[in-house]
Amino acid sequence: MPIMSLSSTDIQLLAEPAGGVPEVINTRQQFDTFVRAYTAASGPLAADAERASSFRYFKGNYLIQFKRSGAPIALLDPIALDEQRVDWNAFNRAVQGAAWIIHDCEQDIPAFVANGLQIDAVFDTEHAARLLGRKRFGLSAITEHYLGLTLAKEHSAADWSYRPLNRDLRNYAALDVEVLIELDNALTAELKKTGKWQWALEDFEHLRQHGLEEKAVHPQPWRRVSHITDLRGDVRSLAVVRELWMTREHYAQQLDIAPNLLLSDEAIIVAAQRKPRNSKQFKAIRLLNERVRIRTGDEREKMFERYASVQRQIKPQVWKEAIGRALETKYAEIRELTQPVEKPGNSAPRSMKYWREHHPERYARLHRVKELIGQVSQDTHTPVEVLLKPQYVRNLCWRDDIAYTPNDIAEFLTLQGARNWQVELLAPSLSKVII
Repeated sequence: MPIMSLSSTDIQLLAEPAGGVPEVINTRQQFDTFVRAYTAASGPLAADAERASSFRYFKGNYLIQFKRSGAPIALLDPIALDEQRVDWNAFNRAVQGAAWIIHDCEQDIPAFVANGLQIDAVFDTEHAARLLGRKRFGLSAITEHYLGLTLAKEHSAADWSYRPLNRDLRNYAALDVEVLIELDNALTAELKKTGKWQWALEDFEHLRQHGLEEKAVHPQPWRRVSHITDLRGDVRSLAVVRELWMTREHYAQQLDIAPNLLLSDEAIIVAAQRKPRNSKQFKAIRLLNERVRIRTGDEREKMFERYASVQRQIKPQVWKEAIGRALETKYAEIRELTQPVEKPGNSAPRSMKYWREHHPERYARLHRVKELIGQVSQDTHTPVEVLLKPQYVRNLCWRDDIAYTPNDIAEFLTLQGARNWQVELLAPSLSKVII
């Protein structure tokens, strides 16, 4: 394993995988060889994937990385392999029952499933580190802490859809799985030592199930535009945001390009604020009339420039017409279209100012509960947000229709989605302070 010392510390740089930098598997023959190797291997499966959401509209995997004891690291091109109709179930059978070691599994599981992969169990290295109270839980940070290794990570925002992948990118991808098995072993030992192993098992299964669930569509996805609150709820401005967002989304999907490469969120907000009603006013908004350029000061600038020809397919007139539609729509219609829709499950308000000013008794209840959870956090060396999801805490304290006995609290938290270990740890104490 090529390791280079870092200054005078004990941390060492892992520059590349012990078995060298692998090539990309992109043919049926290579895939069949890979499956045979992983069928003969044993133990858990280290897994990771790379996407290109900063560049492409497609949210799926452009590269999948695996490692298993007794087999070499595999880098697979799922797009090329799907075109050749490979049998992903052959791989599923090869690793059936094995735990997948993934860093932040909720991000990766949906795309893995979309590729036709079956995940029977997971070990989430990021969540394990959070359970253990680590304040830095990126992959490099926890490999430094538990293995004394730091990874050569320089291409985290690369365009993984571009082919061929050069050696540096393949090296980066391979390092993501190179030491996951060793990290699993170290984290497992620490979780057992601290009495958190059963907590981890429950959480891992919860994360796996959540990753497998079909994600609910946001009722008003255009409201996610950055700085939309700057518009202070102005209905006509919101209509401009909605129309520009929908237009941008349509063309981004059609051209398979990241929406922000067609029109920036900043441009949408400026247009919504100014509401240009003629050509002169429209041309005065430079952001609407110039091609989006990304300045990063590194190699990624060249990656973004690959999409210049795609960007130029959408002329400023497209945005001008979208703004015109929003400004010409009747007020009563846009008021209905822009009326906020609450997401299900978020019954309690998030604003602490609202709690304090309009519901002081509930606010006092919430304050007592937060103090208790904070104390348990210190006692168990577990972050408060890991002990209990903040949304669950707010929802619990907002209710006036439950008796707040240990059983009532346990039932409520379980219905919210809390795990058994969280309920057993917190419910009895919560019942004493929440009333």
